[in-house]
Amino acid sequence: MAFAPLDPLLHNQLRLAVMSLLVAVEEGDFNFLLEKTGATRGNLSVQITKLKEAGYIEVKKTFKENYPNTVCRISRKGIDAFEAYVKAIRGYLSK
Repeated sequence: MAFAPLDPLLHNQLRLAVMSLLVAVEEGDFNFLLEKTGATRGNLSVQITKLKEAGYIEVKKTFKENYPNTVCRISRKGIDAFEAYVKAIRGYLSK
C-alpha cells in the first residue's frame, strides 16, 4: 500500500500551525497568530500570503483603533485541504 501524497503547502511548520489555529477558532487576527505561532512578523506575513493565494484562507484588512488589523479566516477549500492532510498523516502513522 502506497503512502498518500502530502500537500506541500501544508507540509510547512508555520503554515500548518496557522491552519491548525484557524480550524479551531474559525478566524484570528494577525497578532493572535503571531503570539500563538511565535513567528516573526515578516515570516508570518509571507506564509499568510501563500495560504491566501492558494485559497486556503481569506484575509480581510481593516483598521482597529487607528492601527491596521489583518483578520484571517479559513475557507472551505482550506478546511478540505487540512482534513485531507490530517488523513494522509494518519495513514503514515498507521503503516
